[in-house]
Amino acid sequence: MLTGYLALPTAFDPVSWHAHEFLYGYLGAVAAGFLLTAVPNWTGRLPIVGWRLGGLAALWLAGRLMAAVSGGLPVWLVAAIDLAFPLVLALAIGREIIAGRNWRNLIVLAMLTVLALGNAVFHWEAANGYHAAQGAGLRIGLGTGIMMIAVIGGRIIPSFTRNWMVRRGEAFLPVPPMQRFDRLALIALLAALLVWVIRPEAIASGIALLVVGGMHLVRLARWRGHRTFAEPLVLVLHVSYLFLPLGALAIGAEILLPGTFGQAASLHLWTSGAIGMMTLAVMTRATLGHTGQALTAGSTTVAIYVSIALATLVRVCAGYWPEAASWLHPLAGLAFVLAFMGFALAYGPALLRPRRRN
Repeated sequence: MLTGYLALPTAFDPVSWHAHEFLYGYLGAVAAGFLLTAVPNWTGRLPIVGWRLGGLAALWLAGRLMAAVSGGLPVWLVAAIDLAFPLVLALAIGREIIAGRNWRNLIVLAMLTVLALGNAVFHWEAANGYHAAQGAGLRIGLGTGIMMIAVIGGRIIPSFTRNWMVRRGEAFLPVPPMQRFDRLALIALLAALLVWVIRPEAIASGIALLVVGGMHLVRLARWRGHRTFAEPLVLVLHVSYLFLPLGALAIGAEILLPGTFGQAASLHLWTSGAIGMMTLAVMTRATLGHTGQALTAGSTTVAIYVSIALATLVRVCAGYWPEAASWLHPLAGLAFVLAFMGFALAYGPALLRPRRRN
């Protein structure tokens, strides 16, 4: 589609379709997978399985098909089918959280609801002739994804790191999750993202993103990731989170000094880097744990991590070095595809077999 050799019958322009399917297709599926796994652990209730789970998957797939062939369909029908998945998921997750009286995790439900709202705004902007890939719908979805990583990553990264260090007999452990500085960093990030969503070109937005970028670099340093090089399965969580403050700093700099990195390149530090790598990191770790395998990264898993990191860095270089974009874009896309194809090939068989019993 980028080169003009392929055209889908979609009502979105190609870049907007690309952005929509990453944020509201891929990220929506990942959020669902994580929550459908985590909520039963949080609430002590049985997981959603069987026809209800199959129905959710069918709704997600229907949304992807509608977005791809939306050019000849009524706008309201495409939006309704695409929005059905996040709304039904939010209702299912909300029911479980309320039934389990797990009030502290209502914040996750709130973020899922905002993600659905961003999807609706994206559809509205595209239907009214706006370039949705640069609109509020994209910023709402991306900001929600980054907030999810900041909140959920802020819980699991220091915890997983601490557990690994304790097994190794390390003396200096990460700061426990959600201390006072963590809460302050999250509040500051939320405020900066709100300003960015509403006024993306304002000087205040750029300054706010630079400030929170620095705060989350400090937050990350408190988790002692520099001590985890011996286990890539733990190290990749820290590297993934690093793209969150790097993206904030790059976007902030681009707002204050246009042309510094390029808007698209800066945004890909958050999309491909923070979201793409973090979700792969959690997916590999969760698959190992849920299939009864040792929590350690082999050579194939390391190659998956390297591939997604390469995809991110090459995509950023394409924005900074536009004269080479004609070959950097395909290279970044190839590396991204190889990372996820590698995950499917390396981890898919274990997910299709009965759980290994130790």
